[in-house]
Amino acid sequence: MSSQKKVAKKSFITKATSLVTSPGKVSRVIQDRVRHRAALAQEQRTMRQPKQSYSQAGEDLIIKFIFNTLKIDKPSYMDVGAHHPYFLNNTALLYESGSRGINIEPDSNLITAFEKERASDTNLNVGIAPEPGELKFYIVNPPILNTFSESEVAKYIERGYAVTEEKIIPVRTMTDVVNEYCGGKFPDLLTVDVEGMDFDLLKSINYKSSSPTVICVETVTPHKQAYRKVPEIEEFLLKQGYMVYADTFINTIFLKKSKWKNLY
Repeated sequence: MSSQKKVAKKSFITKATSLVTSPGKVSRVIQDRVRHRAALAQEQRTMRQPKQSYSQAGEDLIIKFIFNTLKIDKPSYMDVGAHHPYFLNNTALLYESGSRGINIEPDSNLITAFEKERASDTNLNVGIAPEPGELKFYIVNPPILNTFSESEVAKYIERGYAVTEEKIIPVRTMTDVVNEYCGGKFPDLLTVDVEGMDFDLLKSINYKSSSPTVICVETVTPHKQAYRKVPEIEEFLLKQGYMVYADTFINTIFLKKSKWKNLY
């Protein structure tokens, strides 16, 4: 037998003898292995479990990842054009994780679901516009296409969608809402889906005063028989100190550059 094999065999015998003569060590070794295998099994189960998403294209999972990375455990939010408390909703996942915020939905037929299903949130049945006042609101079938934009509703009619009702409703500015319900400080997340007025609302924010850390906004508009991107939104927000974190084609998720750079 070679000298190396003798040394290895002696080392093995020494360790084995030590374990036999010290039952406590045997117990600890077994316990460590059991704990290690249990942790691995749990990790594998977690990886196999599908992740819950309520957004149209997984935007809520991306948003949650951003805030987890920023170590913001329960981010606040403002959802403009909220539509439904869970279906195609960008803040429902955060709500289930303990976050709270403001849901803004101008359709009186839709806000009642928020009052029932998201009772811990602040739910406002009002429109949002760059200036306060009153605007004509077009209720479309399906209601996910409801809009204040006359030009946008014309595109939907061309595609065969029907306007079921038109009514004049009061509108407020985001600044008014932030001042009244958030003490003048913008929530951590702003999500906007108002069918044609998204860019106008983003331009109405005073970014030097207070602005959200993350913005999720619809960046497509109907074009002929398909959709096209609205590049003006990205160009504008980049100038306000944001970066594009993710794009699902339908929505773009913007993040304040300063927040991300501070991590590294």
